[in-house]
Amino acid sequence: MKPSTLKQLKDELKHRSQSDLLELCLRLARFKKENKELLTYLLFESNNEERYIQSIKDDIDEQFENINKKSYYFIRKSVRKILKDIKKYIRYSKKKETEVELLLYFCKKLKNFSPSIKRSAQLQNSYNRQIALIRKIILTLHEDLQYDYEMEIQNLES
Repeated sequence: MKPSTLKQLKDELKHRSQSDLLELCLRLARFKKENKELLTYLLFESNNEERYIQSIKDDIDEQFENINKKSYYFIRKSVRKILKDIKKYIRYSKKKETEVELLLYFCKKLKNFSPSIKRSAQLQNSYNRQIALIRKIILTLHEDLQYDYEMEIQNLES
């Protein structure tokens, strides 16, 4: 996700009410480095969560394609960076469904990655930790969503 320019943010803020601005600013104060990205999400992406998720998935695809596959050291380093970015985008959204969707997508990409993650204990452990985290989050969701996501996890594990 590319942050908007300051001018675009300023123009969008002009059309918001005072109470909306106060709420946005209070949320913005919690973050330092990613202020522009958070504000971009709040102003432009939060209305269409599906588009937001898809843009992040596209970004994940691109990052996985650019991984240096010469050694598992570089692969682990790149995978950690991808996961760090995903966690940042999840913090912006604060929606459990978005978190599960993005982590499931990350796990699918990691499982299908070549060379196989089974040759690296660290990559396999990272994958297993994310699956455990997804399962923990799923328990807080609605029963129908729990069933759907549990089926996706089972497909990943088979």
